[in-house]
Amino acid sequence: MPKEKIIVVDDDRGLLTLMKARLEAAGYEVTLTGGGKEALAVAQEEAFNAAIVDLKMEGMDGIALLERLLKIQPNLPVIILTAYGTIAGAVEATKKGAYDFLTKPFDAKDLLYRLQKAMEVRRLKVEVDRLRTLVRDRYHFDNIVASSEKMQQVLSQVAQIASTDSTVCLYGESGTGKELIAKAVHMGSLRSEGPFVAINCGAIPEGLLESELFGHVKGAFTGANVSKKGLLEQADGGTLFMDEIAELSPALQVKLLRVFQEYEFYPVGGVKPIKLDVRVVAATNQDLWKAISEGKFREDLYYRFHVIPIYLPPLRDRAEDIPLLAHHFLRKFCREMGKRISGFSPEAMQRMMLHRWPGNVRELANAVERAVALATNGDLTPDHLLLGREGFRGSRHKLMPMNEAKEEFERAYLFQILTATRGNVSRAASVAGRYRAEFYKLLRKYDLDPDAFRTENAETVNLNGFPS
Repeated sequence: MPKEKIIVVDDDRGLLTLMKARLEAAGYEVTLTGGGKEALAVAQEEAFNAAIVDLKMEGMDGIALLERLLKIQPNLPVIILTAYGTIAGAVEATKKGAYDFLTKPFDAKDLLYRLQKAMEVRRLKVEVDRLRTLVRDRYHFDNIVASSEKMQQVLSQVAQIASTDSTVCLYGESGTGKELIAKAVHMGSLRSEGPFVAINCGAIPEGLLESELFGHVKGAFTGANVSKKGLLEQADGGTLFMDEIAELSPALQVKLLRVFQEYEFYPVGGVKPIKLDVRVVAATNQDLWKAISEGKFREDLYYRFHVIPIYLPPLRDRAEDIPLLAHHFLRKFCREMGKRISGFSPEAMQRMMLHRWPGNVRELANAVERAVALATNGDLTPDHLLLGREGFRGSRHKLMPMNEAKEEFERAYLFQILTATRGNVSRAASVAGRYRAEFYKLLRKYDLDPDAFRTENAETVNLNGFPS
């Protein structure tokens, strides 16, 4: 394991020699510098785990050096060395970003203890930054896999409304990615540093949902031995995602209406209201107007949720996203399972294009995961996908008129060729045995944009007999 690196900055050569001996004896790798300019030059070339800087130096003082060091290495913990009479200067340094200060003459054990704590803080900061970047990479809408016009319109809406604090209601079938879009709204908002709390209103028993939402005080009911924060309070300062809102009971709808009118609530058994500062993103796979007409959902609560509606199209209505999504999931599951699968056979891709996908993107992900688990190498075939005949548009159970079936085939065929050629129209037309003008006419007929298949990360589908 490499040694942790410490840079020491002081114009007192005797103190530098003493510091080097103490720190190297403790197992650190030490770099000594006699002033600010020298320290900055070294810091430009090498990363350090901590810095020890004298407050009073000729030329550049410790505070000026501190500020410039933190611009070069923002997570660097800096300990300021100060004489007894300059405590005020050390306090100013901590306000400027110093981790700690130590008075001279210093105790060796005290120095090593403070140094250890400083580097623990640095490790935590680095880990927090890593996780925050990971979350942003995962949930920012720029990285959602979609090229269809319908999904681009959805993402455009998200980009426009994310920075507002307005309530959003996501409508779409199960598996269309409502929670993913909700997280994209959160990450694009001014609340992105706050919590994202999700609750599935249909998955929690009705008797527990109120307590889960509002929390409870100690002794509120049998078994409430301690007070507990509810999901509303946990989401304070961030975003509350409420999925399947159509499943809320009438009694709970009344209480939520008051919450979103007053933005305060009472925990179960509580007598003092708790102020609430959250952005609400709701979601449902049901027709709320129908639920209102049937007396299952309150119209006044509907208007509280239905401020900015966003409709997520089912996968069957954005079939051009299927090849991109399928290859995205293929790469993901190959990494997770340590497998080397080259792609999809033409028959497998065609079958995915013709499938109705009642479970939408979630069903597609499950199908690809299952296929990768069953395959060993080479291409994934229809036998690996195991989609079953019931869901196919062209199955004997759901026969279509000939013209409609022909259009389904043509669309799937064009997707297949454009994916294989990465949107190169000349190659695609050659493979299809059509003139370029005729091929362009087909693309216009099905509203297909070759640019959508020209992404740098697009993988060439391995088509038997096709150029790749």
